Amino acid sequence: MDTSKHDFVGLFEQLGLPADPPAIDFFLSTHRLDDGVPISEAAFWNPAQAEFLAEELEEDGDWAEIIDELAMMLNQPPTIH
Repeated sequence: MDTSKHDFVGLFEQLGLPADPPAIDFFLSTHRLDDGVPISEAAFWNPAQAEFLAEELEEDGDWAEIIDELAMMLNQPPTIH
């Protein structure tokens, strides 16, 4: 049973990425999905990360909703601060 918190911090931890808010903001500002590329097929994931994302989305798993939110954010133009 997955008892992880299903938010961006939890997702980044699942992906083995730095999960503090500044690191998440930096990731979001430096990564974009190319038009029509599913999030799990983005070039910036390693094979294990891509597999996790694909499986969660395919199975509509516990992480699917937050993965969809991440995909939407990666499809938006970067915010300039």
